Amino acid sequence: MSPPFDVLSRIRIVAAILLVYCACSAAFARDDAKAEAADEARPPAQFLEPTTATDASTAIPFSFIYDQKPSRDLMKNWKYQRTKRNLDEGRVQYESTWNDPRTGLVIRMKGILYEKYPVVEWTVTFKNEGKTDTPILESIQALDTRLTSPGATTASNPILHSFKGSPAELDDYHPRPSPIPPGETIHIGTTGGRPCNTNLPYFNLEGAGGGVIIAVGWPGQWTSSWECDISKTVHVLAGQEITHLKLLPGEEVRTPLVALLFWKGDRIRSHNTWRRWMLEYNLPRPRGELPPPQLVACSSHQFGEMIGANEDNQKLFIDRYLEEKLKIDYWWMDAGWYKNDGTWVNTGTWEVDPKRFPHGLRAITDHGREKGVRSIVWFEPERVTKKSELFETRPEWLLSPSGLPAGLAYQNDWRLFNLGNPDALKWLIDRVDGLIHSQGIDLYRQDFNMDPSFFWSTGEPDDRRGIAENHYVRGYLAYWDELLRRNPGLRIDSCASGGRRNDLETLRRAVPLLRSDYLFEPTGQQCHTYGISFWYPYHGTGTLIGASQIFGSKIESDVVYAFRSHMAPSVTACWDLRRKDLNYDLLRKLTAQLHETQPYYLGDYYPLTPYSTQNDVWMAWRFDRPDLGGGVVQAFRRPASLEETRRFKLGGLDPTARYVVKDVDLDEVKEASGRELIEQGLAVTLKNQPQAAVVIYKRK
Repeated sequence: MSPPFDVLSRIRIVAAILLVYCACSAAFARDDAKAEAADEARPPAQFLEPTTATDASTAIPFSFIYDQKPSRDLMKNWKYQRTKRNLDEGRVQYESTWNDPRTGLVIRMKGILYEKYPVVEWTVTFKNEGKTDTPILESIQALDTRLTSPGATTASNPILHSFKGSPAELDDYHPRPSPIPPGETIHIGTTGGRPCNTNLPYFNLEGAGGGVIIAVGWPGQWTSSWECDISKTVHVLAGQEITHLKLLPGEEVRTPLVALLFWKGDRIRSHNTWRRWMLEYNLPRPRGELPPPQLVACSSHQFGEMIGANEDNQKLFIDRYLEEKLKIDYWWMDAGWYKNDGTWVNTGTWEVDPKRFPHGLRAITDHGREKGVRSIVWFEPERVTKKSELFETRPEWLLSPSGLPAGLAYQNDWRLFNLGNPDALKWLIDRVDGLIHSQGIDLYRQDFNMDPSFFWSTGEPDDRRGIAENHYVRGYLAYWDELLRRNPGLRIDSCASGGRRNDLETLRRAVPLLRSDYLFEPTGQQCHTYGISFWYPYHGTGTLIGASQIFGSKIESDVVYAFRSHMAPSVTACWDLRRKDLNYDLLRKLTAQLHETQPYYLGDYYPLTPYSTQNDVWMAWRFDRPDLGGGVVQAFRRPASLEETRRFKLGGLDPTARYVVKDVDLDEVKEASGRELIEQGLAVTLKNQPQAAVVIYKRK
């Protein structure tokens, strides 16, 4: 796919030193560039092919303080080297190295230029290659740069588009545009150590006619600041929240991954460029394949997760789904399959309970696999509770908390398995890999229901603040990388209390099959899809709808409305298939419609209404697949809305083509020209309150 504007030539210039410096953005330029010549802006000459440390140090987009001195003053006097190599047809890797001969500190910045997209990324490492401890290294900013919006006027302030995280609330993933007036600073970060606890680490900084998407890939405690001055220059800082540490001989730390996507013109288009880049280069591809759309099933709501589950009832549920011709792709076994004290939170003993599963989970996974159903199994290796194997036998591998706020006091009885400890990490890799093989697990689900920052900081001396978190994050990523290396076909679900750890580094290894722990309520599910789709092409929900024992006397239209509010690339059915009195005809109809719709979710995303949590409005969106010549419109008339009909203009279609348009609830199929759908729009009528429509269109 071609980039949305001609920016690659400018990107290549600056990428020669590992980055596309913000001076060359089509929408944001270095603050010394002329606004009216933004499309022709070039960085100063020394940026073209830097040959000295002085040239390179002035261009770097990161910063730090070392021995109480700012990095740019120091690095110009250090030994500098650079290399370049092609990774593949679409990517070029650049590496720059700075070496401080006095202290032995070596800095390596690895970056990638994407040839097909206006995207660059980088990560920086700091290693002590000397024989003594380094001076204090502090205030490490993975991103430190200034951006100016060409054409900005006094009436046009830069707008920072940020998004709420996933703290299990109705408005998870809420889009939040915030103008940044001159003289103001916006601070955005996470809390508790999980990157999506409160805010997403994804931003779109919009200026006059374009902007820059910025992602901070850090599965830990990150922070950012966005300061605008009178010239409308925005000073952006982002990185690990706390770094004030010395490095021991041979020790290494890293910064968060930073990715920038430059764009010009339409902001929604920029998000679709991002989605395409995510699909092509970021989503995990076991055996070279993207994660497929899927229907998953579990019995968690019937057996208290897996506390009341056993071999027989798990096989029974698999069989019942297939008997009712509800084709499921995975059978999901959640928390509680291991030896425990009768509660699912008793984690830290990773052995299958022999009383309930005398033949192991393998008997269940083999049973499903023989019938075309693969397996998902839940783990939570980082949280360790009392009376567990690890709590009792490996205290040296565990971190204790301190400074917990009153609302988290219950976590005082927990321990954090220290993934930054090499011995602990090796043990965990071997134990979990052994279970994956012995139990026939196809998809590894990793939950994380605690706030690790209070454990990382415990006992850290003043000259080592931030080191535990940094080593932990490196261990976490190494853990997943090794599991994937040993199991080439393995898929991973990121979970973490429903979507609280989905930074870019995590999403390169896993997908969130449960995007939020705010579950089942339709308005919230619609809001989640609306917001998350700007950033994640693949995500999942869980649905209890369709079962009479859940909804009592609710009419069929309400059940349909609820189901469609949960439709996503991955949907987990939580229905009680032991019951024979469910409306299985309706469930088969709805799942068939889901399967017909799901391929379009991996396409471009277009919101068709404003975002709202209110119940007196409509909410609608569209997913479009140019490669398939079609797409889907989903529209929801909420319970208190007085409007029966809305019309939605479908931009981006071929105005000369003819399209077949089908409402899945109607027998009739209509035709319309692309021009009609673009200019007049698609009319959707919903007579009930509430009611949902699914309209599929395909090019003839």
